[in-house]
Amino acid sequence: MAFFKRELFMRELGPIERFENALKEKLAARQKLAERLSVAESELAEKRTAAERLAVAGAANARLDRAEAAMRAVEDRTKTMRAELLEFDEQVASAERALADAKAQRDRDALADQIEAMAAAIERAAPGFDGGATALVEAVTKSAMSIPEATRFSSNVDAVRREVLAAADLICWELRSAAVRTRAGNANLASIALSEAEQPPSAEIDRQLIYTLHPLLWREGDEVRKVPAFALVGLPKALLPVALQHQHVDHLNARRVQTLMHLHGSAGLNGEPEHDDPQLVDLDALLAEETPSAQADVA
Repeated sequence: MAFFKRELFMRELGPIERFENALKEKLAARQKLAERLSVAESELAEKRTAAERLAVAGAANARLDRAEAAMRAVEDRTKTMRAELLEFDEQVASAERALADAKAQRDRDALADQIEAMAAAIERAAPGFDGGATALVEAVTKSAMSIPEATRFSSNVDAVRREVLAAADLICWELRSAAVRTRAGNANLASIALSEAEQPPSAEIDRQLIYTLHPLLWREGDEVRKVPAFALVGLPKALLPVALQHQHVDHLNARRVQTLMHLHGSAGLNGEPEHDDPQLVDLDALLAEETPSAQADVA
C-alpha cells in the first residue's frame, strides 16, 4: 500500500490538477486573510470607540496621543490587509480563469482525439473497400468472355471506386484539419450547421458527387439550389455534362481538385452566393442554351 501511495504522490500532475491545487491554495490563503482582516476591523472599531470616549471625557493629552497612536497602528494594518485581500481576489480570479481554460482545452483535446480516431477508422476501412471493388471489376475484366452489361457494370464500379477513394482522402484530410483547429480553439463544432451544399439531397434525384469550381445555381422543382465555389455537392446528373463541359465542376480524383481541396476545403468559399453574384452560374440556363444546338446537330 505504501508503494502505491508513493507512486501516486510522485506522479506528475496534469494541468487541471495543478490549477485546481493552485486555486485551492489561493482560496485558503484568502480565507485566512479575510478572517484576520475581520479581527483587525473589530479591533479598529474598539480603538476608535475608546479614543472617542477619552476625548469626550477630556482626558489628558498624553492619553489621547497614546489612544490615537494605537488607533492609527490598527488602521494602517487594516489598510494593508485590505490591499492584500484585493490582490488575492485578482489572483483567485486569474486561477479560476486558468482552470477554466485548462478544462476547455481538455474538452477540445478529447473532441480532437475523437475526430482523429474517425479519420483513422476511415483510412483503415478504405483498403477493404478498394479490394472489394477491385475484385468486382476483375471478375468481369479477367473473364474470357465479354458481355456489354457486365462491361458497363465493371466500368461503373471502377468509377465509383476511384471516386470513393478520392472522397475518403479528402474527408480524412478535412477531419485532421478540423482536429488541429479544435485543439487550437479555432472551431466550435457543436454549433457548426450543415451548409447548403451539404444538406441531404432529395432521394428521387439521381446525383453525382462533384467539386464546384464556381458558384452554381439550379432548380429542383420549386426549390432553387445555390452552392458556393470549392464545395463538395451532389449535383443532379442531368446537369453534370454541361457543368463539366464548361469547367464549372470537376471530378474528385482530378489533380486540380485535390489541390483546391487542400487550399479551400470542401465546405465552400464565403458561404451561399447571393443572387446578384456576378460569378454565379445558372446551370439550368446553360443547359437550355446547349440543348437547341444539340438538337440542330441531330437534325
